[in-house]
Amino acid sequence: MEKLDYIVWESAGELTDRLAGIAGDVSALTVHLADTAEAIPEPPLLLGRGPDAAAVVSVWLHSLDDRGPVEDALGDKVDGYLVTESVPQRRADRGWGDGERSPGVTHCTWFPKPDRLSDEDFYRGWHDIHTPASFRLHPLRWEYVRDAVARPVTAAAPPVRAIVFERFRTVEDYADPSRLYGPPETLDETMRDLPLYADFESISSAPFSEVILKSSDSQR
Repeated sequence: MEKLDYIVWESAGELTDRLAGIAGDVSALTVHLADTAEAIPEPPLLLGRGPDAAAVVSVWLHSLDDRGPVEDALGDKVDGYLVTESVPQRRADRGWGDGERSPGVTHCTWFPKPDRLSDEDFYRGWHDIHTPASFRLHPLRWEYVRDAVARPVTAAAPPVRAIVFERFRTVEDYADPSRLYGPPETLDETMRDLPLYADFESISSAPFSEVILKSSDSQR
């Protein structure tokens, strides 16, 4: 089984309907839509190319060789990546069905590996140092999905190495900085450790709404 993440750059007006039409042919499919402007007029974490993304789509296939119909449904302006998924924090209390909007907000972040870091140093900084600290940084976070990019699968996709989905149970948990962040020292800790895995100017992030079109076993 293989997971692919796609960042969609063109209008996502009919995207959910197009993807719903192929959901039966994939193992799992989730779409994150950048339609949160009304609910969150002033997003607290809007970085890089995050505001330009129309959607971020995650799909599980038995083989990435079968991705053609998925990419046809996504359109031409997409960056696709083969990833390995890790879920350090799992949302275990889902109470809604496939095709329904998930409650709350998904904050998606993606970034490249700085050239100055070896793979060993990059993963140590991101996984071993930042991941435990992120629980203190976002104490009300509901789920944390951490995708490490193995390689791009679309032409000219930028060299992204990390794609992260952080889910918050309510809009207020995300939009209110006093609820989004832990004590002030946790943000100081994050900024201090950031160079161990990323450069601030290379990070892209934005809030999205989630629709699980077809569940994986871990999402049920």
